[in-house]
Amino acid sequence: MSTPPAPGRSSLNAARRARELAALPDEVVDVLVVGLGATGAGVALDAASRGLSVAAIDAHDLAFGTSRWSSKLVHGGLRYLAGGHVGVAHESAVERGVLMERTAPHLVRAMPFVLPLTPLVTHRQAAITATGLRAGDALRLAARTPRSALPRPRRLSAVETLRLAPALRPYGLRGGLLSWDGKLADDARLVTALARTAAAHGARILTRCRALTLTGGGALVRDELTGREIDVRARAVVNAAGVWAGGLVEGVRLRPSRGTHLVLRSEALCGASAGMHVPVPGETSRFVLVIPQGDGRVYVGLTDEPADGPVPDVPVPTESEIGFLLDILGTALDAPVARADVIGAFAGLRPLLDDRHGSTADISRRHAVLTSPDGVVTIVGGKLTTYRRMAQDAVDAVVAAGRVDAGPSRTTHVPLVGAAAPDRLAALDAPQRLVGRYGTEAPLLAGLARDDAALLEPVVPGLPVLGAELAWAVRHEGALDAADLLDRRTRIGLVTADRDAALPAAEAHLAALARP
Repeated sequence: MSTPPAPGRSSLNAARRARELAALPDEVVDVLVVGLGATGAGVALDAASRGLSVAAIDAHDLAFGTSRWSSKLVHGGLRYLAGGHVGVAHESAVERGVLMERTAPHLVRAMPFVLPLTPLVTHRQAAITATGLRAGDALRLAARTPRSALPRPRRLSAVETLRLAPALRPYGLRGGLLSWDGKLADDARLVTALARTAAAHGARILTRCRALTLTGGGALVRDELTGREIDVRARAVVNAAGVWAGGLVEGVRLRPSRGTHLVLRSEALCGASAGMHVPVPGETSRFVLVIPQGDGRVYVGLTDEPADGPVPDVPVPTESEIGFLLDILGTALDAPVARADVIGAFAGLRPLLDDRHGSTADISRRHAVLTSPDGVVTIVGGKLTTYRRMAQDAVDAVVAAGRVDAGPSRTTHVPLVGAAAPDRLAALDAPQRLVGRYGTEAPLLAGLARDDAALLEPVVPGLPVLGAELAWAVRHEGALDAADLLDRRTRIGLVTADRDAALPAAEAHLAALARP
């Protein structure tokens, strides 16, 4: 594995932002990227690693939109295979392997999933699903992901199933089907790592910069902190604004769908060590996912509902979606989860290209690269797992149009900040919480406690987030306010009560680091 960039070159902070934003009107960059979710940050990294000069802007913050509202999984494409989308499935499996083996092994690990064979799952359905899991393992093989990274699927006895998922109802349980997929430490952390790696390759990563108008030669941009407007000139422009992409370029028709997740305490599911696929009754290949996070929380999702009308900054789950997820859980659990057990919920909007299907669930998850008459390249569709390939295709389109001159993409072999092989990560002298989220940078976070031992204490009693994480986010990850710290650099904000408890600590860290 190549060596990831050092913290100095990759650090994002308020001072670097101000310096790079001030210099931008005097330059013509090769590529201007609008949007700093996974795809936009991926485009910035792809272009910068090819030697192009890059400015990447976002009206809000890193991972402000859809990228922070995912299931936190790196899928191998099994669902798409079941729908006959072999190309999409293979692409997902390949990109999962790239993340797990080369670019982000510190952030992506294998997670076991159990599909319980309850009385509602017929023997025929079980046989079809088992065949699908074997096909998914064939995808792993075709993608050349080693067995050591993702073990083979197999049938479980009822005893084995209950050991992995003790909250299941034992009555009538015939066993389970075990499979494996990639699990992200956190989706917003992936975006932060992408942005910082792009910065290490020279990209200007500028949050709180809103594109007011967009053309093939640049954009009118407003600094949301000062209100100042500047003209940013560029040889090529990539619109990676996700669900907001259609508002920047005419002719881009999107049909967003809303995916909602619940947040539960681990105790509500008896401390399950594995994820679950809970079949939706009456559906052949649709499941509700139960995903333990390893931090005392469990996510349950997700829905697929049309999200018509204006695009909100932060989507809100509906009570009907919450009720649906609880009802499906209730078909498999011994003690149903009550509405009062839901400590948080979040929803994200998928930027699906409108292909006139009747249901958003039927719209292909294949991404699309569109070029406007004046040359703006828009990248939409796709999913978190395939962000790297989406970014590569967008930059390839820019190069093919002759707007810039660059060689082929290098990002299949560009490790993100903190990346290292598992054996090296295991040898690091730092708390496991930090190693699992920051990789090789974990000792640097732990080192902050040399001057303040309290930084290795939880921000709030009972939560796993350490004070060093907040300090590091302000110094090196571009966090500018408390929302950046609580809602994106950490995920404390997914539970309102936890957010309220942690807010004073976040504000204290911002104030301390703002002093001269």
